[in-house]
Amino acid sequence: MTNWKEILIKPSDSLEHAIKVLHEGGLRIALVVDKHNKLLGTVTDGDIRRALINKLTMKSQITRVMKNDPIKVSKAFSTKELLKLMTSKGLIHMPIVDGNGILFDLKTIDHLIKNPTLKNPIFLMAGGFGKRLRPLTENIPKPLLKVGDKPIIETIIKQFIECGFNEFYISTHYKSEKIREYFKDGSEFGAHIQYIHEDIPLGTAGSLGLLPRDIPDLPVIVMNGDLLTKVDFNNLLEFHNASGADATMCVREYDIQVPFGVVKMKEGRIQKITEKPVHNFFVNAGIYVLNHKLIKKVDGESYLDMPDLLKNELDNKGINAFPIHEYWLDIGRIEEYKKGNQDAALFNK
Repeated sequence: MTNWKEILIKPSDSLEHAIKVLHEGGLRIALVVDKHNKLLGTVTDGDIRRALINKLTMKSQITRVMKNDPIKVSKAFSTKELLKLMTSKGLIHMPIVDGNGILFDLKTIDHLIKNPTLKNPIFLMAGGFGKRLRPLTENIPKPLLKVGDKPIIETIIKQFIECGFNEFYISTHYKSEKIREYFKDGSEFGAHIQYIHEDIPLGTAGSLGLLPRDIPDLPVIVMNGDLLTKVDFNNLLEFHNASGADATMCVREYDIQVPFGVVKMKEGRIQKITEKPVHNFFVNAGIYVLNHKLIKKVDGESYLDMPDLLKNELDNKGINAFPIHEYWLDIGRIEEYKKGNQDAALFNK
């Protein structure tokens, strides 16, 4: 049995508590039960992201977020029957209940299928010049700068491997030979790595058009090679697949405080004064999931940045937003590089 007792929450618990249980439980789900352990609902990472998009606060009661009447099965189901049902419905969790709806166990697809391997390609953008990090990047590309005892991009690759991904493409330009020398074919790291070299810079999306045409017809996870984050990439892929969109962009909340009192006027008369208001936005976090047919639209010859590629999709199926509440750091300047090293213990375990 899985240790499902550690992921139980009460209907009166908060969104903040549910996030903590999801993170510490490690099963990518929390189970909402009453005092008799009767299953009332489930909360997944996707439910949390949707709540954040809708601006629910961390104190919001979990009943506003949970999925009521989740799919569940009785103890009589065999492993074979359970695996068939979960596979057919694309489920990664299945609560097991007795005849009275009392929770008995939780099965996950990871436990039913030992060491699953995901074939989705991972595309890491590592061709930038790192100008804002000079002199650190005068002789080494930014993704190879060490945070703790590992280069930034090695930390990224190992996180993906831990999530079951092992097919990597690295887009290179500046000091590209150093990245190739370090990773080679990836076998020493438990991965398969191929390189996409840009003879001239093609922007943050242009090199997608240089991917081999025979890559699997699966969503591709695209990520800047200078990011540190604790996002669970399995949750990201699951969220994207459930959305029906051809593209998902990870976003972060970003606050800007006006350092003055803001005055609202009408016909020359002051109606309201707000002292140092804070404006809240979602900003691009540099991590994307793109369906295969979207990548095929990139010709690999023209300069193209990711925002321009995605703008064209706004009128099609739209772009899915995946809000990040976990640790996230864009190492673009010396200050962020220093902070990354201060936080290195989060990654170098």
